Amino acid sequence: MSTQTVTLEVTGMTCASCSARIEKVLNKMDGVDANVNLAMEKASVSYDDAVVSVEDITNKIEKLGYGVRQEKAVLDIHGMTCAACSTRIEKSLNKMNGISMAAINLTTESGVVEYNPGIVSIDDIMARVKKLGYEAVVKQDREEKTSHKEQEIKKKQRKLLLSAVLSLPLLYTMIAHLPFETGIPVPELFMNPWFQFILATPIQFYIGAPFYVGAYKALKNKSANMDVLVALGTSAAYFYSVIEAVRYQLEPMHMPELYFETSAILITLILLGKLFEDLAKGRTTQAITKLLNLQAKEATLLKDGNEVKVPVDQLQVGDILIVRPGEKIPVDGKVVKGKSSIDESMITGESIPVEKTEGDYVIGSTINENGMLTMEAEKVGKDTALAGIIKIVEEAQGSKAPIQRLADVISGIFVPIVVGIAIVTFLVWYLLVDPMNLPQALEAAIAVLVIACPCALGLATPTSIMVGTGKGAEQGILFKGGEFLEGTQKIDAILLDKTGTITRGKPEVTDFLVYGESESDVLSLLVAAEKASEHPLARAIVEYGEGKGIEIKEAETFEAIPGHGIKASIDGQEVFVGTRKLMNQESIDYEDYEDQLALLETDGKTAMFVGKAGKIVGIIAVADTVKATSKAAIEKMQELGIEVYMITGDNRRTAEAIGKQVGINGVFAEVLPEDKANKVKELQAQGKHVAMVGDGINDAPALATADIGMAIGTGTDVAIETADVTLVGGDLDHIPKAIKLSRATMKNIRQNLFWALFYNTIGIPIAAIGLLAPWVAGAAMAFSSVSVVSNSLRLKRVKI
Repeated sequence: MSTQTVTLEVTGMTCASCSARIEKVLNKMDGVDANVNLAMEKASVSYDDAVVSVEDITNKIEKLGYGVRQEKAVLDIHGMTCAACSTRIEKSLNKMNGISMAAINLTTESGVVEYNPGIVSIDDIMARVKKLGYEAVVKQDREEKTSHKEQEIKKKQRKLLLSAVLSLPLLYTMIAHLPFETGIPVPELFMNPWFQFILATPIQFYIGAPFYVGAYKALKNKSANMDVLVALGTSAAYFYSVIEAVRYQLEPMHMPELYFETSAILITLILLGKLFEDLAKGRTTQAITKLLNLQAKEATLLKDGNEVKVPVDQLQVGDILIVRPGEKIPVDGKVVKGKSSIDESMITGESIPVEKTEGDYVIGSTINENGMLTMEAEKVGKDTALAGIIKIVEEAQGSKAPIQRLADVISGIFVPIVVGIAIVTFLVWYLLVDPMNLPQALEAAIAVLVIACPCALGLATPTSIMVGTGKGAEQGILFKGGEFLEGTQKIDAILLDKTGTITRGKPEVTDFLVYGESESDVLSLLVAAEKASEHPLARAIVEYGEGKGIEIKEAETFEAIPGHGIKASIDGQEVFVGTRKLMNQESIDYEDYEDQLALLETDGKTAMFVGKAGKIVGIIAVADTVKATSKAAIEKMQELGIEVYMITGDNRRTAEAIGKQVGINGVFAEVLPEDKANKVKELQAQGKHVAMVGDGINDAPALATADIGMAIGTGTDVAIETADVTLVGGDLDHIPKAIKLSRATMKNIRQNLFWALFYNTIGIPIAAIGLLAPWVAGAAMAFSSVSVVSNSLRLKRVKI
């Protein structure tokens, strides 16, 4: 038993009722936890593969009347020599989870694969072919590829043009229905019922076919969505007009009440609104597009002593690459030769280029500014840093904020209620308000059906989440989900780890004092003891010793004592390096040296005793300088009304000196790694919503315990994995930006929800009392969705 997660692209959803219906049905399946996003047209599904399969989930979605999009790839396959080769590849690929069809052609040395991109990637498929002993490359020009969404938009544009041409004469006939004389002539032909029938019928059943199909699928599955409302409203207007046309044919003296123009113009306006909505929704995903455009397209591969230009997606781990000045680093890897400056601003946000030389790590898609580098590929494809950022943003944009649940609940019950209101409206008009006036009753009922579409309600939250997370990514702030983007606005207390968060995390030795022994002897023992430690302070001491050129010995034994220091055995001598607590524990008297240690600590330095043979033989002080942006960033947090605390394992004097330097009064000092999470709980117990910001493995429990965990992007993988928000580049200024962005996004969502609900609350009664013509209701409904998406797009311009 294991839990798997897939992202499926769902086709056929038209409104929030669709997404709510799919989500509700999937969540009723055993072992399934689904989250369906209307704006992204995606379903994120976690499932227990011992209970249910992806095929079961896909079949369930299709049974509901929707589709799961498949992608098709054409591959060039090299190395096949006979039919057995092609059969073997075909058979192996068809067994892969997520591939619906694979056909390999030996003659053309190519293959066609249909697959679900949420389950399996093209990289996985090519890797499987390579594992079989062959080579596969995508036979597709990246620049010529037209996306599915672009094709959909072009199709809608063509349909809209046809619908508009057919609707214009019908729109013109409305002049004859105005309650005042306009003097504008209306051709008699335009008023002919059969002429209107010929124009309206293609609109109703060709242009409007998707509404009927969607309504049928929804009703078949005992649900209702926007398609039901549109199909009911336009059909009522159309078929009533057909009956009137027939009566006119049979009774020439009968004056027909025609509503062909109502149904035709409604469908045209809804189609126009949907087109604008698609175009606007496309703009909400620009952040992903920008990130994808940052990726390098080609790389110079060193193969058999020759330089060969190859697409980046063909690179493998271990490949040796040449990167010339001005070129992008193709993938993540290590410099094996050369020296250069790398512009890493697109990843870290730091504008100053970073010097790189042999042995240094370089990040894919950053820019080599000068000097030629030879590098070895270590992470390719979906494993690169940029691919990881793209994945985080995609997942965040596809996730739901808790506030979305409100919209989902409302959307789920909204359509049936509206249909009921429309029926009541029709009966009240027909029986009470204007007895037996069928046209007037029908017109009011149609207006109610059309004005009440819940599209705007369904788009209110996800579009804002998409724009908000996208803007965050551009600023180097990666929210891992909509719930974390929403949760960040509630923060009123922030707990900052000191080392690597407030400070640079790269300390240096500032003072080394020796008592009663040779400086070189004490330093040699000290470096030998610290060499086995992974602590940043230890690395600083080792670098200091190496710089002094002392002999570096090997420790026979080593033990790290968290929060206290270390002890080691070198050349048969027990050496202790650490705090007063460690000296007390080992019964080493430090009273004569206490004042000197305290003086160093008052200066904000981390000072440690060096003990040997029951006595103090030295003091070493290390200082970790504060980041240039820390003080200003902390002031911004405090201006936002947030209480800022610092937490560290350092002694209180050192901690308070750093706290004073950056303007923090609340300091938790001498805190052991395992107690950091307890400090978070203490603040939460006071009713505070706490954010923990850290960068180390020892911060992971606290990051997980906090209401919002924020990891410095330059920190460890464990911290980044545990956190809810990653601050790429390590600048504390990202924290107030993240909070401002969260607050702005939630304000935007509340605006969207208010106007969506206000619009329906006001619009339905106005339509019910007959003050809203159906075509006006259609226009208002269509553009309500556009207004919601447009309001979400304003987030792009918000200053954080």
